[in-house]
Amino acid sequence: MFGKRKKYGAIGIGAMIVFIAMVLVAGIAASVLIQTSSRLESQAMATGEQTTAEVATGISVAGVQGHVNGDIDYLVVEVRPRAGSKPIDLSQTFIELSDSDKKLILKYDSTEYHAKSEINGDVFQSGFFDGLGAEEFGIIVMEDADGSCTASTPVINRGDRVFLTINVGNSTGFNKLAERTDVWGMVVPEEGAPGIISFRTPAAYTETVYELQ
Repeated sequence: MFGKRKKYGAIGIGAMIVFIAMVLVAGIAASVLIQTSSRLESQAMATGEQTTAEVATGISVAGVQGHVNGDIDYLVVEVRPRAGSKPIDLSQTFIELSDSDKKLILKYDSTEYHAKSEINGDVFQSGFFDGLGAEEFGIIVMEDADGSCTASTPVINRGDRVFLTINVGNSTGFNKLAERTDVWGMVVPEEGAPGIISFRTPAAYTETVYELQ
């Protein structure tokens, strides 16, 4: 009789040990699952925020104007950040431009930075363009409430609006744009979506300034 009780007691203790072990294992597993779930949730939120920022960030081309001197010699490309965009550094931005025969990559020339006060009624004055090489663009600041867009750090953000100046009359570049010329390009920021340039020059030049896009 005593031997049977001893045997039953040993079985009970063993069962208790197994039960405790199962509880510990279950607790550890639950802890791992909770940690993994939290980590995945954080990663998902970070990825979502990053994706949203990348989709929202970019440059919008609001218009393109051309100046005629025989053929089109100067272009002004109006740009602004897209809605919800992060700040954009124009010194790290480039313009890709093609007239179907030639393709150029233009980079910012900090010596051709101009304030709105310099316009004096004429955005196409030669002083804004003649210093530009065939593969360079300048900046005319039109709206910059917080003063973020300077010659050395031309950063545009919400509410800013600038003109990018291009000398397409340079003989080492396009050597002007003739009538019925298809022009395509992009204003490509360091991060985010590019602004699209796409227009066809008029069939005949009868005016000095044209809205091309």
